[in-house]
Amino acid sequence: MPTSIIIRPARPTDYDQWKPLWDGYNAFYGRAGATALPEEITRTTWQRFFDAYEPMHALVAEAEGRLIGLTHYLYHRTTVAIGPNCYLQDLFTAEAARGRGVGEALIRAVYADAAKAGAARVYWQTHETNITAQRLYDRLAEKSGFIVYRHA
Repeated sequence: MPTSIIIRPARPTDYDQWKPLWDGYNAFYGRAGATALPEEITRTTWQRFFDAYEPMHALVAEAEGRLIGLTHYLYHRTTVAIGPNCYLQDLFTAEAARGRGVGEALIRAVYADAAKAGAARVYWQTHETNITAQRLYDRLAEKSGFIVYRHA
């Protein structure tokens, strides 16, 4: 594994390397095969990262010219602060690059961008069974104590 990891904004030309990471992320959460996201969602998501009117952003981790990780985040208003909140929605590291600090580097890059944007906080969620990721998250943030409810 290379020692030099570059964290940078995704570029439109990154799609062919981003897509397998995106597919891996979705597969981890059970969105593969018959339950895969429709291609229209993937295309629209990718396009949003490059639309100045969208609050969505994408960073990638690159080593030796190959993408090895991604994170997607967005800003939104909140009723308890003037500045926006930053929701880190997706984080994924290629299997071969895990355990080498890629996830932490991506999270810290989101923290830096959020600070520049005046965000009051960065927050995210993970599945309760994602114990490996939680070991990292426990070092970088505090658990909020909130439980997520949703209605489809």
